[in-house]
Amino acid sequence: MCSLLRPASRAPNPMHGEQRMSHPEVKKAVLAYSGGLDTSIILSWLQDTYDCEVVTFTADLGQGDEVEDARAKAIAGGVTSIYIEDLREEFVRDYVYPMFRANAIYEGEYLLGTSIARPLIAKRMIEIANMEGANAVSHGATGKGNDQVRFELGFYALKPDVKVIAPWREWDLVSREDMLNYAKAHGIPVERKREGSKSPYSMDANLLHISYEGYDLEDPWCEPSEEMWRWSVSPENAPAVAEYIELGFKGGDIVSINGVAMTPAQVLTELNRVGGKHGIGRIDIVENRFVGMKSRGCYETPGGTIMLKAHRAIESITLDREAAHLKDELMPRYAKMIYNGYWFAPERLMLQQAIDFTQATVNGDVRLKLYKGSVQVVGRRSDQSLFDERLCTFEDDEGAYDQKDAGGFIKLNALRLRMNALAGR
Repeated sequence: MCSLLRPASRAPNPMHGEQRMSHPEVKKAVLAYSGGLDTSIILSWLQDTYDCEVVTFTADLGQGDEVEDARAKAIAGGVTSIYIEDLREEFVRDYVYPMFRANAIYEGEYLLGTSIARPLIAKRMIEIANMEGANAVSHGATGKGNDQVRFELGFYALKPDVKVIAPWREWDLVSREDMLNYAKAHGIPVERKREGSKSPYSMDANLLHISYEGYDLEDPWCEPSEEMWRWSVSPENAPAVAEYIELGFKGGDIVSINGVAMTPAQVLTELNRVGGKHGIGRIDIVENRFVGMKSRGCYETPGGTIMLKAHRAIESITLDREAAHLKDELMPRYAKMIYNGYWFAPERLMLQQAIDFTQATVNGDVRLKLYKGSVQVVGRRSDQSLFDERLCTFEDDEGAYDQKDAGGFIKLNALRLRMNALAGR
């Protein structure tokens, strides 16, 4: 464990953020609400600062928390319009799967687990705002991170005239101590868990991944403790016997595991389980945030890691070479669009149509071997495979390929190289 430097504590000021201002333009606001300390404080702050009705929205994206607990907390906070919705199937079907058709990965490692969840939350918040007649939306993302951008680009793309309230950019609560003092002054319950039961990290989870930031991870030289990881065993402690699984693809999406048909959310849930069991999907990276700073984060994406490996395997036998190469060239741009929050932008929609067009023939099965943190492709097959054993065999191909043709092919491709050499270049 690395040592941490703690800032000196400041004198408590329970009145931080309490000054009341007049905001007649805000009549009703939809708040992205988890029921945790931060969003419970935001709920009270919105009511006090903006003197408006607040509608809460809690999305179940497979984070594993008891999202229904948010209902009682919202009621205690004086909320009468409460939305708690299970969006797991929509999340995987309409957001995760399209992204994996592109084999999207940011800066070579990050599978975009947090990034891809934000557009769905933003979309649903705007839909609720329209139903409720609300003219404002609010979120709990800080002014340092990417999520504020992702949420707000989604809001403005879907409702250009919406009022966005980002408390972390408005109030003067700057520390955990300030938050606790505000909660105490306003009668907001603060859950006290037994020592050692609550993670010191800032975490975000959904069906695709769980992320960890802050605490000792703020030192990029410090190795995270084994106790931090929640979804997977360490590769060292994974089973000593490999496990084989078979994934069925249709139109570029996984539709079955070991011959059993499953919905998108069921697929990802099962792959998370089996991947975590074998220590698959842990990464520790420093990434470049859209707002300009570098940030260190650790991620567990067991199911997504398996999905990416399998999808590239089935594409290897079903996609034309140039189509596959063009997809690979476009992928970093596509991944950056999602990372930066441009899911609803015309350029992402345009690329998605091109990517989806390529997936019509991406059908078949992939067999994988899972062992101590690794995913190995050991088989792939498809009725629409472009792999022809007659063309690539080392045995007699019975005339399927005339090797003499290669000579002219090579000479034509070497022509410019020979001309450069003859010119002394």
